Amino acid sequence: MAEIIEIKDFYAPELDVYARITEGQLLNRHEPEKGMFIAESPRVIERALDAGYRPVSFLVERRFLEEQAGELMRRCPDIPVYTADFDVLTQLTGFQLTRGMLCAMHRKPLPSVKEICADARRIAVLENVVNPTNVGAIMRSAAALNVDGVLLTRACSNPLYRRAIRVSMGTVFQIPWTILPEETGWPHPGLEFLRAFGFRTAALALCEDSLSIDDPALRKEDKLALILGTEGDGLAAATIAGCDYTVKIPMAHGVDSLNVAAASAVAFWQLCGPARQSYKDVRIW
Repeated sequence: MAEIIEIKDFYAPELDVYARITEGQLLNRHEPEKGMFIAESPRVIERALDAGYRPVSFLVERRFLEEQAGELMRRCPDIPVYTADFDVLTQLTGFQLTRGMLCAMHRKPLPSVKEICADARRIAVLENVVNPTNVGAIMRSAAALNVDGVLLTRACSNPLYRRAIRVSMGTVFQIPWTILPEETGWPHPGLEFLRAFGFRTAALALCEDSLSIDDPALRKEDKLALILGTEGDGLAAATIAGCDYTVKIPMAHGVDSLNVAAASAVAFWQLCGPARQSYKDVRIW
């Protein structure tokens, strides 16, 4: 059984990962092999363990030691478990723990772009999406709606930031993703790199000459990369100009656009799943 350690010293170095090291420092860009992340809640931690991530330690609210954390602790009997009451942990971390449990984990090496693209039919590319909530929500939709992999430009928020992991409900551990390396370049030669793998590229953008997202030509593409842009400004003009298609989601009631996470869910549902019925044939009971 795991060793249960009562927290008595807020400044114990083993608690730095939860209390004093920023997420940017945990990421450790200069030595990524030493990088870590924080997974929050039993379900998310379970998905990370199932995906092969190695835990460093657990931080558990005392009342959850048996009920929700027990099974995870039994899976990791050699991993230390630090515990205290709710108020103490909130003071230590600066936020309220979701379902009473955090886990510090080692990062794994990211797959290459080639590994993501090789056997994929539908991928998503995120261009400079900086909000971790949006990144987490997009990853969750991608996993749920049959996207084969996700590529992120280097300016995107990292999918293993605590907030992104939490919003994704741990699906960041279930769908292949990677960050485009500097040498790939974006949008060029990145777009050409995708074409070398047989992908046609579709920029989601509100342009007058855009195709509607339900245009049959899009679903007929054997391999399609959906390009989603940053919050507010959307995709760069050079990205739109370099794509094979420009695609829009028709709007009603004078609304000009959707949040990027909401737009991704619509696009994935329409273009990445099995063939859809036409809307006129769908009955709602």
